Amino acid sequence: MVTFIKKIMNGFFKTILAGYGAKKLGGGCFGTILIFIIIYWILGYF
Repeated sequence: MVTFIKKIMNGFFKTILAGYGAKKLGGGCFGTILIFIIIYWILGYF
């Protein structure tokens, strides 16, 4: 049960960080979505 909650929290924080980075770095609608996907993918390896 603890590992399940840990996975959920890890995914939640990964999403928040990727969203914040995309908001700061994105230039438009498509660019923001693309940057979000890239940051989310990179954070999946850490």
